Amino acid sequence: MQILTEAEKIIEKIGKAKPVKVTKCAVAFSGGLDSTLGVELLKRVYGASEIVAVMVDVGQGEEEIQLGKKRAAVLGINPVIIDKKDEFAEEWLSLAVKANSDYFGYPVSTSMTRQLIARVVALEAVKRGCDAVLEGSTGRGNDQYRMHNVFKIFAPELKVLVPVRDFDLTRGEELELCRYWGVPVEEVISGGDDKTMWCRSIASGAIGLNQELPDDIWMWLTPPEKAPDKAEEVTLTFERGIPRALDGKKMGLAEIVAELNEIAGRNGIGKIDIFEDGIMELKSREIYEAPASKVILTAKRDLEAQCLTKAEREFKMIVDAKWAYLTYHGDWFHPLKAELDAFIDKSMEMVNGSIKLKLYKGNIDISERERPSTSLFYPEVRSIHSKSYNQLWAADAARIRGLQYEILAAREKKHYA
Repeated sequence: MQILTEAEKIIEKIGKAKPVKVTKCAVAFSGGLDSTLGVELLKRVYGASEIVAVMVDVGQGEEEIQLGKKRAAVLGINPVIIDKKDEFAEEWLSLAVKANSDYFGYPVSTSMTRQLIARVVALEAVKRGCDAVLEGSTGRGNDQYRMHNVFKIFAPELKVLVPVRDFDLTRGEELELCRYWGVPVEEVISGGDDKTMWCRSIASGAIGLNQELPDDIWMWLTPPEKAPDKAEEVTLTFERGIPRALDGKKMGLAEIVAELNEIAGRNGIGKIDIFEDGIMELKSREIYEAPASKVILTAKRDLEAQCLTKAEREFKMIVDAKWAYLTYHGDWFHPLKAELDAFIDKSMEMVNGSIKLKLYKGNIDISERERPSTSLFYPEVRSIHSKSYNQLWAADAARIRGLQYEILAAREKKHYA
């Protein structure tokens, strides 16, 4: 009786899953473990005669792009590299800032980029006459839903291949197959990481309940206890809810985010350690670092509080929460999402002005606020030192406002008499 090696057992398991056969497939390729193995599986299992590897640059950095190109070369493929940094910043990230993007503490970064990447890959697949698309999601995570939704909007006729999920591969089995086939891939962090300019996800789904986080996992963040002993100040200037200048210097949103990741990160700002309720309503402990988003959204919410009416703020909180929910759950291209965008964009017309923030060992304090022309803060009326407001005006208003409580008291007395 022949004794199978561990890799041969995995290959046998894959065969029992009866993989479909494809001719030409577009791959959402990053050079990470999942997409690199996906290319090898296309050759060995799916029978693809042509592979189109699509790398989408959403701000993950030149180092990762070069790593992806290097791995593609070893695999014998020449990736199509499509630069979407500006689109991500100005068309996706700008909406996230306006919507105060927050899904239970997570600023929905990968949630956006996965859908942007899926659209690019789907359109490229259709343009090049592919009969399938492949992506590297697991069956436990969220990205399988996000990417599938987008594939089915932009390339509904194509087969969707998700080998890690569809062959029920563990992380260890993926690595074993790579070793067996001589595929050049290694993981610095178990579970990998996903970097965009807005937020970096670290070892998603692989962090234990009380697992300690070593200092060397961070890319931007200096742990607060090791951050400088002197505070650093920055000034953000907003136009229609979007930061357009940093310390008085006009910049694009992508530039501001990049600068703040460095500045805020070295001052101990940006660590996010939360329980996350995924799309399948399974909880995981998730670790992110997002220095720029922490600073920008802190300033933005404060400016909103000064410039929007009470009714606008109350309603926008509801809309923002739904916006984050839809984005997280892979519904970027849902009609409701576009309708929420319309309200949010209209509400931003008056959100203009500058905010100065003090950054110190993980803390963000607002040290100075501009009072812009769009402000609703009028101390000359509201201040207790103001003489322009006649307090006697409020007496009858208070009585009218309190009539309902007189009626409630009467009912209580009558009911319990």
